Amino acid sequence: MFRDMLRQVARVPRGKVATYGDIAYAAGYPGAARQVAWALHAESAGLPWHRIVGAGGAILLTGEHGFEQRMNLQAEGVGFLGLKVNMLVHHHSFIPKQRAKKAVKSAARKKTRTRT
Repeated sequence: MFRDMLRQVARVPRGKVATYGDIAYAAGYPGAARQVAWALHAESAGLPWHRIVGAGGAILLTGEHGFEQRMNLQAEGVGFLGLKVNMLVHHHSFIPKQRAKKAVKSAARKKTRTRT
């Protein structure tokens, strides 16, 4: 389980962030966001741990570690809105863009069908 999660962490590109929940979902363990934190705590050497944030873009680490995470993200060009990462600009999606567009169109069609 942890190995799968850490593989997903390694996929987050420079200048982008993903949430703990995103990583868990992409690894095949939806609802296991806490386990992502445990996996990173156990073995984060060589991984871009600083690119993983809480829901909504919040930095959940406290003290020096939280400050270090913010500085690392800013050094990569990640922008903040107050204390949170600007997720509209910097959120990494594990779904390829083509599939994401189809999913949005499909959801829009379902909405219009249920309204009538």
